[in-house]
Amino acid sequence: MATAGPNKIAYLLERLAQGVAAHDRENPGHHTWGIGMSHFDIERLGLEEGEQILPGIVLQADGGVTGAFRVLCDGDHNREQEEAEEEVVDAVAEEARELEVVRPGGGRDDQEMPPPLRPPF
Repeated sequence: MATAGPNKIAYLLERLAQGVAAHDRENPGHHTWGIGMSHFDIERLGLEEGEQILPGIVLQADGGVTGAFRVLCDGDHNREQEEAEEEVVDAVAEEARELEVVRPGGGRDDQEMPPPLRPPF
C-alpha cells in the first residue's frame, strides 16, 4: 500500500495540532482524546485506526466526509449549542413590540386603500 510522503504527513500533523489547540482554547472544560477522519482518508494516508497521531490523541475512523477531520472530546457540544439557542429564543420572547401591518402599495391598516389595479381588456 502506498503511503503519503513525509511533507504531506508533516503538513497533516501541523493542521491536526492547530485544530486541537483551537478546540482546547474554545472549550477549556473539554478533554480532547482523538481525531476523527473518514476511513478512506486514514487508508489513503497510510495510517491506522487507533494509532496515536499526536501525544495523547488517537486516530479514529468516524464515518465523516473525506478531506476533513474532527476533534473528538468528552464534552457535549450539542448541549452548549442548545443552551445558546434557548438564550436567543428567550431574548426575542422578552421583547414585546407591536407590529405595523404594511399592505402592498405602501398603505397601512389605518389608511384607506386605493382600489386594486385591473389589467385593461
